[in-house]
Amino acid sequence: MTMKLLSPVRVGDTTLSSRVVMAPLTRSRAGSPGDVPTELSAEYYAQRATAGLIVSEGSQISRQGQGYAWTPGIYTDAQEAGWKRIVDAVHAKGGKMAAQLWHVGRMSHHLLQENGQLPVAPSALAAENSKCYVVNPDGTGAFSPVDTPRALTTEEMPGVIDQYRQAAIRAMRAGFDFVEEHAANGYLLQQFMSTNSNLRTDRYGGSLENRARLTLEVLDALCEAVGNKRVGVRISPFFNINGINDAEAGPMALYLAKAFDARGIAYLHIAEPNWVGGEPLKPAFRREIRERFSGSIILCGGYTAETAEQVLEEGLCDAVAFGRLYIANPDLVERFRQGGPYNEPDHTTFYQGGPKGYTDYPTLT
Repeated sequence: MTMKLLSPVRVGDTTLSSRVVMAPLTRSRAGSPGDVPTELSAEYYAQRATAGLIVSEGSQISRQGQGYAWTPGIYTDAQEAGWKRIVDAVHAKGGKMAAQLWHVGRMSHHLLQENGQLPVAPSALAAENSKCYVVNPDGTGAFSPVDTPRALTTEEMPGVIDQYRQAAIRAMRAGFDFVEEHAANGYLLQQFMSTNSNLRTDRYGGSLENRARLTLEVLDALCEAVGNKRVGVRISPFFNINGINDAEAGPMALYLAKAFDARGIAYLHIAEPNWVGGEPLKPAFRREIRERFSGSIILCGGYTAETAEQVLEEGLCDAVAFGRLYIANPDLVERFRQGGPYNEPDHTTFYQGGPKGYTDYPTLT
């Protein structure tokens, strides 16, 4: 059976071998000290290089942007070199890769911040019922409730934007095919966009347009740095964890889709809320996004080969991203082609550790 999912697709100025995307997956296996991507990670990503596109795990753009122990950064020379080894390994297998640029904002803790400083956010509001992963003074890791952050000043915004810009430049030097602005999942940019986490009264707060301002200013900086056809954005409308409860989630997503389209970016990556227990996106809402954004749309959220094929055939997206399936099935494209079978992921090895549950999942061959 011919599957649209396995057909090539043009994204920006780049042709992908299929519409199967590996979703960004935090695995907490960066080298310590320095949060440097490792040779083990190069093996992990290269195993999955038959994906049409791999979106890297979130990579913090600064020490300030980190919210979880042992996640890789992209703001030092050593980190850039580590990512270059990974991208080279993926390219050697014929794959394409996007760097997801990440700032967690208030989803952090003083133990992860330089000199024990407080995390930053649009407003000094802690994310309710939310935890991050810290390194204790004895070197062990543990989940901890996030700190109450301090509010960024208006004067600090250009510096935050420049962190994204410099990370994008490093990503291009490392050889990535795209950079992805992470404006989803309750992290810094979505904190600015959400009505319940942004109580500012300056030009970055209040109206919907003001709350979207930082996301779009970051996007403009990325387009200027690397070219709009190499830039994607991830958003998560109606996301309901990490303290997010946006009263204008729908209008914000539609406003952003139109603003993204005006900038001619390569793709819009939508993390659907159902994978965290939220309500599935309604077909009418998906169509409204499609009407406002003419670039490539990637949908992500618990899809199977069958449900992915359905949304592709309906024209609601151009590619579909898979997360847990890709953790356990490095040859997922071939398994889709053959109709399975599929390895089951080991949830106990999702975060931190070594090769177990990371590079040891078997392929069909």
